[in-house]
Amino acid sequence: MAELIVYGATAAGVCAAVAAARHGVEVTLLAPGRHVGGMVSGGLGYTDLGDSRVIGGMAAEFRAAVADHYGTDRYAGPEPHVAEQIFTRWLASSNVTVEFDAPVPALTDAHVYVDASYEGDLLAAAGVTYRVGRESRSLHGEPFAGRTEPAPGKHQFPPYLHPFDASGGLLPLIDPGQEVPAGEGDGRVMAYGYRVCLSTAPDRVPFTRRDGFREEEWELARRWLATGSPGEVVGLVRNLPNGKCDGNSIGPLSLNLLDGSHQDYPTASAGRRAEIVRRFQEYTQDFLYFMSTRGLLDGWGWAADEFGGGLPHQLYVREARRMVGEYVLTQHDLTSAPRYDTVAMGSYHMDIREVRRTWRWVYEHPDPIPSVYNEGYLSVPVQPYQIPYRCLVPRYSECRNLLVPVCVSASHLAFSSVRMEPQYEMLGHAAGLAAVQALRKGVAVQRIDVAALQDQLRDEGQVLGL
Repeated sequence: MAELIVYGATAAGVCAAVAAARHGVEVTLLAPGRHVGGMVSGGLGYTDLGDSRVIGGMAAEFRAAVADHYGTDRYAGPEPHVAEQIFTRWLASSNVTVEFDAPVPALTDAHVYVDASYEGDLLAAAGVTYRVGRESRSLHGEPFAGRTEPAPGKHQFPPYLHPFDASGGLLPLIDPGQEVPAGEGDGRVMAYGYRVCLSTAPDRVPFTRRDGFREEEWELARRWLATGSPGEVVGLVRNLPNGKCDGNSIGPLSLNLLDGSHQDYPTASAGRRAEIVRRFQEYTQDFLYFMSTRGLLDGWGWAADEFGGGLPHQLYVREARRMVGEYVLTQHDLTSAPRYDTVAMGSYHMDIREVRRTWRWVYEHPDPIPSVYNEGYLSVPVQPYQIPYRCLVPRYSECRNLLVPVCVSASHLAFSSVRMEPQYEMLGHAAGLAAVQALRKGVAVQRIDVAALQDQLRDEGQVLGL
């Protein structure tokens, strides 16, 4: 039996595995795919940060390694292949065993487990309670919870964009599902997409028409562009070294697919998830090709030396399962008093990307007008806050040897701030050290000495308070 199995080779998984291995624990890291690093090596080079003072531990170590790679005294968002090189080097130097294309492990394979996957498949297999998507405003008394009303902004369509085709059917790329009243929970998760790596270099790979591209799927885009207000569609800023761009989703029609295709992903079977991933891959290729034919991506193409000159290997799963653990972090905790069991800090604003694209009647005299709109986007600033250890562990009655640094115990709103990769790295670091203590003392993860864990984290550079 292994001492520690870490499932999920995300940045959090790498940090958990390496942190434990550095303290002499025998660690096996199970990667469901063929890469390590998750989104950090899968397209999200220019990660959102918030207040840099809260970044410590292995997140700070990673930033220093990136700066050292580029020969600079400060961090720059790494190119994806550089991030994977750093993580691979860490794993090798710490003697972590890495198994690729690995399934969810059996619960008899190790003494302690860390579920560092974006989906929370191991915690579900362990019978741990979880939630998916938006809760109601009344559940935790969170003012911004539940379905939200559309608001103007750069992620919103201009008014009166017609959602129907000539036969009265709903256009493609619009979610046909019903909506619940504002403030009610509906279990929907925020947008998924690909963070593409683009370049203006002479060897860039052009966007091409995919076999299977359907012109009719892009009628909504044509109508939107005809309004004369497209603005940016990808966010073409050279924010990565060597002139590369970490393409983000900007505007009402973007790399985020909002037609409801991903809503069953969090709990779907492997086969169904593969179908969803293919849908997102095809949409992303078609989106970039279509926009390039409209002159909106002139001079840009795929970075030739990233991902084989095409799509990243990691779908951006912004949110899937969220554990209901010993403590549930909520919107209130992002502005409240210090926690006695803090293991990391967060500071990025509550950042909920659009949840769905739908339509409604706009009542203008003399006749109502159908209009397309995006729903769910929210951006609310927070102060630096503390993340308690109890958010990383299940209820004692459910499972006693599992730590969860990604699908943490948090509400939809609180998770939208915690979900930044530096926080995942720091929480992975904490989970790895907690696993060491649970193993060495032979205790449940809920019964470790949190004060001793905090001392160890401080010794290793983690920031627990400002």
